[in-house]
Order: sequence, then structure tokens, then C-alpha cells
Amino acid sequence: MIKKWWKHVSVKELIKDLVATVFALSIIILAGFLIWVSTLEIPDLSSFEERRVLQSTKIYDRTGEVLLYDLFQDVRRTVVPFEEISRHIKNATIAIEDDQFYNHHGVEPKAIVRAALTNLGQGDLLGGQGGSTLTQQVIKNSVLQREKTLTRKVKEWILAIKLERVLSKDDILGIYLNESPYGGTIYGVEEASQAFFAKKAIDVSLSEAAYLAALPQSPTYLSPYGNNKEALDTRQKLVLKRMLEQGMVSEEEYKIAETESVKFQPQAVTGIRAPHFVMFVRDQIVRKYGEEALSQRGLRIITTLDWDLQKEAERIVAERGASNVEKFKATNAGMVATDPKTGDLLVMVGSRDYFSEEIEGNFNIALASRQPGSSIKPFIYATAFSKGFLPDTIVFDVRTQFSPLCPPDSFSSESPCYSPNNYNNKFKGPINLRNALAQSLNIPAVKVLYLAGVKDSLKLAADMGITTLNDPERYGLTLVLGGGEVRLIDMTYAYGVFANEGIVAEPRSILKVEDNRGNIIDETPIATKRVLDKNVALMISNILSDNVARTPLWGANSLVNFPNRSVASKTGSTNNLRDAWLMGYAPNIAVGTWVGNNNNSPMGGGLSGLIVTPMWREFMDYALTKLPEESFSQPTINRVGVKPIIRGEFIDTTELLQTVSTSGKIDITQIYNNIHTILYYVDKNNSTGPDPINPANDPQYENWEYAVQAWKKETYGLPFTSSTTPEIN
Repeated sequence: MIKKWWKHVSVKELIKDLVATVFALSIIILAGFLIWVSTLEIPDLSSFEERRVLQSTKIYDRTGEVLLYDLFQDVRRTVVPFEEISRHIKNATIAIEDDQFYNHHGVEPKAIVRAALTNLGQGDLLGGQGGSTLTQQVIKNSVLQREKTLTRKVKEWILAIKLERVLSKDDILGIYLNESPYGGTIYGVEEASQAFFAKKAIDVSLSEAAYLAALPQSPTYLSPYGNNKEALDTRQKLVLKRMLEQGMVSEEEYKIAETESVKFQPQAVTGIRAPHFVMFVRDQIVRKYGEEALSQRGLRIITTLDWDLQKEAERIVAERGASNVEKFKATNAGMVATDPKTGDLLVMVGSRDYFSEEIEGNFNIALASRQPGSSIKPFIYATAFSKGFLPDTIVFDVRTQFSPLCPPDSFSSESPCYSPNNYNNKFKGPINLRNALAQSLNIPAVKVLYLAGVKDSLKLAADMGITTLNDPERYGLTLVLGGGEVRLIDMTYAYGVFANEGIVAEPRSILKVEDNRGNIIDETPIATKRVLDKNVALMISNILSDNVARTPLWGANSLVNFPNRSVASKTGSTNNLRDAWLMGYAPNIAVGTWVGNNNNSPMGGGLSGLIVTPMWREFMDYALTKLPEESFSQPTINRVGVKPIIRGEFIDTTELLQTVSTSGKIDITQIYNNIHTILYYVDKNNSTGPDPINPANDPQYENWEYAVQAWKKETYGLPFTSSTTPEIN
């Protein structure tokens, strides 16, 4: 029957029936939508002037008792007439937020599509306009609750259309400019102009107006006082470009504004504790819940901050930091402390004075990328230990040319050559990895990086929490001497993995979030995973807490020596002393400290240890009084069946002992001839495997071996002859 039916129906009739069906379904769907819309409760616009009371988000320490900040306790809002707002502000806002503002009737379909694409990952949140018109944003800011639902969005569309019928475009724009958030407690363009530029809204320049227009879309992320100033600058330039494209400014005005240097006034924040930490947490809340949550939902944020430790850290960094200005020309300092077992951020001091304009104190140095110097070395050594090398393994600390493109007897570091020096311009000859790391020797560190592999070392560092060394192709052997850039907060968490015996605890700074009724709406659980072999982590802790091994560098009674507690530490400094680091930990706390200048200018007047160690030690002493005593476990070192040079013998005595057992004589010539670089005995790609058949196949072998033979000749002279061979009695 079906086949016969199809034979009697033409294609034209099928299309006609299909169109009729689709039309009928569309009518049904539209009717259903209209019926649904008619059931919605639409707020009465007569109450438009009654602004909703802001329910402020409050941030607390880990106890939930110490209020760190009430985000809207000092809300600042100054309403000014439309005529007292600069035309540049009006034009800039329209250009970046709603370029069809004077043409639509409250809702712009194209903008809705554009926003949908953005939500699907096809757009750039900070690079263009969103889906809401200025009229919709006025409704959103003033009338409706801010939950992200279809119902609320439909209400917003309806009210936007109704608002356009009762208010003029200028009235709507004026309300928007007087109500919009511009960061922190600043609301309205007049208050923003005064706060940022110490000017009235009518007096701001074109360039300043572009900055103001750039902010409302994401005022927390784009704050001129945060760590994303470059993103704000980029969006400001986009605003200016849009104004030029839309004929709001001339080419000449555009060029002047684009090159104008705009200076922001110092940030005015009162009633805040742990300001760098608070702003760090605030950014997280915004990313997760949106800007609106900060002012509308009355959230109660319980953080991981230990207020007692934070207070002490702030005091120490302020006092020691001020002393460093005169002594070492170091204007800034920062400190971070974490709990290695839980991942809790206990302390964050981003500068020695958050409110200092002179040192850009609001800039959070704990989140800035700086070169770590030798403080990166433990991650390289840990990678080598993971591949079978041991703390007893011998390498030669001798002057070495590391570039295969340069002659082995050339000790230049001009490109393409690379021949670094030790901090004291001295070389120790054969040395085990324990002493090499404890004394922070550079030549052995470069050799260890080559043996461990740059790519594998970077992977381990990333697994342990370093987020910035993510391009293996960018780095070479200079990495181990601080050739990359890292963040203080990441380094502290990564050192905490050593403290936690190879287990990383995911960083957390928020314990839980409660709504305005006390209901828990979010909790951050402890999340851990193993990223490093336990025994390898214990090897590193054992070395970094070995006072005997580091004595040649530090002396026997230094500030990093804790006779009665298990504490490991490692310093780092960069060329010309631009950065000074001290990273350290006990089993239940990790503490990282940085000293330097925000503008990367060099310090002077002392070694890095003298600059940074006193503040780290003072804080560590205080913190340890608050923590139970715990000790590092001892690592297990298996030397059975291990190659002599890996287990700590730089001369292979196997053949020598065989000769002695058969002839009763020591062949000293044989001893002399068995002194070689580690690459003679070890294939770096298979360190525990058989000796290389042809060591010269390794591109580094010739240079390393040359350096060892030169050291041997200088130390022992020419080879012995058989006439000097003694007998064994």
C-alpha cells in the first residue's frame, strides 16, 4: 500500500505538505511560547527608581571568624546629570558595549547570536561586545535578580523593550553610566573618574574615557590595580579603535589618545586584611560565579588563610623589606606559605606594603613570573634520581664547554658557546650529587640536567605545580641555572611536593562558600595524587636538610640550619642579582620567599642568602612553634649491582682489583687511565643499562671528556710508567 500511495503523490505536493506542517508547528510553538511568557511575573517599572539593596559578599579566614573583607562595606556611588558626563565616555561606552544603541528598541538580535557564539567558545569575552544591549544591562543592574536562567532572560528582553518606551535613549545611557560597576566598591562613572584619575567625569581625556569604557565588562579581571593591567591596556586600545571605525573620533584624536600615557591614582582600599590574598580569592569567585555574585548574592567565603601566620608574615616582610631597601637596594619582597598535605594556601604576602604607590604595592609579586636561579635545581636532580642516578653519583665539577658547536678548550659563553661558571669561580673536581646540590654548584647542575633531559625535567616540574615552564622547545641547558620564569606561589606548592613525600595536593584557597542563609553551596575537597616516587622525594629532602653537605657554602651554624627540627631549604639568585629566592619546607609547611625590585633592576651590596634568608628564617621559626614536630623519613639507597660511578666511585676499580688479585701489584697507570667523564660509563638514555659501546656518539662526550682529562693532567701530571708501579706486600 505504501509503495502504491507514493506513486500517486507528486514531489510538488510533498513539499507543499511539508511547508504546511512546519508552519503549523511554528504557530503551535509560538503560541505556547506566548502563553508561557504571559504567565511570567514581570516587575512593575514604576518601581524602577527603587534600587535593590546590595547583598555583599564577605571573605573570612579559615576559622570563619576573622572577616578579611566585606566587598561592599564602602560602596562609593555618585550620581551626576547626563550633561556632566564627558562625550568621550558616552561614545566610548557605546562603541565597545552597544554600537547600535541609538538604532534598536531595547533588544539586538545580532548581539544575542554573538553572545551565543562567545558562550560556545567562538568569541573573546574581553575582545568584543556581549549579548546584552545597554538597555538590558540597565534592567539587569536595577530590577531583576541575577540568576542565569531563560526565564530571567525573557523578562529582561520584555522589560528592556518596555523601558525604551518610557525613557529616552539619553536617560537610559545616563542611568547605565551612573550605575555600572568599575571595580571594587566603585560604582558609576563619576566615582570612577575621581578614583582613577582625580577628575570629574566631564573632564576626563579621550584616552582615560577609553579605559573607563573598557572596565564594566569585567572590572575585577581588568582592574588597573591587579596583575592583568596588560589585558586592560589591550581592551582600551580596542575601545579607541572601535571609536575610530564608527566615526566618533578623528584620525588625529585617535593617534594622540593611543600614545597618551595615562596614570592611575593609588588604590584607595580600607578595612581590608590580607589584601593580596583577598584580591586573589576575589578573582576566583568572579571566574566561578561571575561579577554579579559579589554584589548580589550575599556570599560568605571561608578561605584557607591562617590569619595568625598571615599577620606575622606581613610584619616580617614589611620590617625586613624596609631594611633591605637601604642595605641592598631591594625595594620589594613577597612570601607564600602552604600546607603540603592539604594544598591550603596559608599565607600570601604580595609586597611589603600593599598601599605603597612608590613600589606599586598592590601588584602581587607572588603571582608574577620571575627567574628562579638555582632554586629550580631540586626538580632537575629529582628527575635524574627518578632515572636511576643517586645522591652518591659522581660528576666532575670542572670548567666545561657545553656547546658541541664550540671547541672543547674554549670556555666562552658567547653564542653559540655555553660555559658557565660557579658562584665562587672555583671548581672541585669529582663531586657527588649530594654535595653538588647542597652547595649549589653550577657545572654539576648543568650536567645533571643533560643526564636527566630537559623535556622530562620540565614535565616533572609541571606535574609538581610549576605552571609557566610549558614550552620544552624554548629551553636548553641554561634552564637549571634559572633560564625560565616561574611564580612564587607555584614554586612554594612544588616544594611542598618534596615535603609531602612525592604527593601533590591540589592548590586550594577557598574551603567553602555559603549563601546568605548559611547553606553550603560549594566546598573544595582535598585532592591529592602521586607525581614523584616517594624515595626520590626523600632523597631531595635528605640533601636539602643536610647541614654537613651544605657547610662549605653556608658554614656550620647558618640561618638555614635547624638543629632540632627537620627543615629543608634551597636558595636561588639570578644574574646581576635581580632576584633572590629562598624556598624551604618542613613536613607540614612549605614557605617561599622572594626579594627584588618589581622593575627587574639589580640589587646590590650582598649575596642573595644575606638578602632573603633573615625574613624566611624569622617566619619559619614562628610557624614551627604553631606546628607539631615531624621529621623527614630516611631514603633507601640501593648500591647493589649499580655502576661504580653511579654508586659513588669515579675510578672504575673492577679491572684494577682483578690485576691485584693475580699479580699482587697495583698498576697505577691503569688507575690513571680509568678516570673519565660519566658519559664514558653511562648512556643518558638508559642510565642503568650497559656501558655505551661508543661513548663518542653522545654529542656532549668530547667536550666533557676533554675537561676531565685536562683536570686529570693538571691534578696528577703525566701518566705513570711501569717502573713506578709499586708491589703489594
